[in-house]
Amino acid sequence: MAKKVLIVEDEELIAKVLSIRLENNGYKVLVAYDGEDGFEQAQKEKPDLVLLDIGLPLIDGNTLCELIKTDAKTKGIKVIMLTGKRLVGDMEEAFSSGADAYLNKPYDWTNLLERIKSLIG
Repeated sequence: MAKKVLIVEDEELIAKVLSIRLENNGYKVLVAYDGEDGFEQAQKEKPDLVLLDIGLPLIDGNTLCELIKTDAKTKGIKVIMLTGKRLVGDMEEAFSSGADAYLNKPYDWTNLLERIKSLIG
């Protein structure tokens, strides 16, 4: 059975490109364009992994990561922060909110795919 990846990204083009690349590698892909929808889908769909932007409408990525990691139904989900934020403090905040990995945009697809495979196969 295909592993499920939820992309939470407010930039439609980035979400679309990621979706196509992940589907071409055998993953089932879900997309949310804001943090609130992202949390609802995480609870309902129980993806294996969430690719999460930090700068999201309604609920920001760090808060969403914390919600996912502290909710009994979703705490086992792996989270990769995929963001344009490059400051050390941003990375520290992401890890303290429970992120399993942190990658900057623009991302290197090979590196991102390796991270995904190392977290969920």
